[in-house]
Amino acid sequence: MASLNCPPTTKMMTMLLIIVTSALTSDAGAPENSPSNDHQTSPAASFYDVLKSNGLPIGIFPKGISNFSIDAASGRFELHLLSPSPCDAKFETHIRYQCNITGTVGYGKIANLSGVAAQELFLWLPVKGIQVDIPSSGLIYFDVGVVFKQFSLSFFETPKDCNAATMGDDVKDDVMIFVDDRDRVRVVENFMEKHSTNEEGRAVS
Repeated sequence: MASLNCPPTTKMMTMLLIIVTSALTSDAGAPENSPSNDHQTSPAASFYDVLKSNGLPIGIFPKGISNFSIDAASGRFELHLLSPSPCDAKFETHIRYQCNITGTVGYGKIANLSGVAAQELFLWLPVKGIQVDIPSSGLIYFDVGVVFKQFSLSFFETPKDCNAATMGDDVKDDVMIFVDDRDRVRVVENFMEKHSTNEEGRAVS
């Protein structure tokens, strides 16, 4: 007996319509495959924005920042320079930057700083913190442990070029970078005494 092709019933048509409609609605509500919400910008420009938003001059760190990370809650940051070795920038004095720098940024100040040193005569003193007056007095202060070195804020308005740190043979024994504050005063006193003795010896000869 030949089979009969029966037309679909109204109930079947209704069910089919519901299934198709549900599928279309599901597709429409599905999130699109879009790029991450993380806005990709120049690492240097981004970190300079962090400094500006905290009332700090952008020139306290040099050109050549390759990347950085920051904890928005604590202000703890870490940045990396393009330079493969320590580099120097010239302000009123020389500032030396290590390849990796860490610290905690807050409004008008950076604390717990590591990887930055300021030159004092033949010594390199680690900069533990940086701060400015609020409202601005036109000065910026570098905490080098025993004292605060103050500079004109105008020196730090724009990032400086950072050149590879070099030292001549005649001063290589005089340049020291202190890792921490322990015995710093004693070492400095011994250093100055040694050079005072050397100068006296030269004068006598």
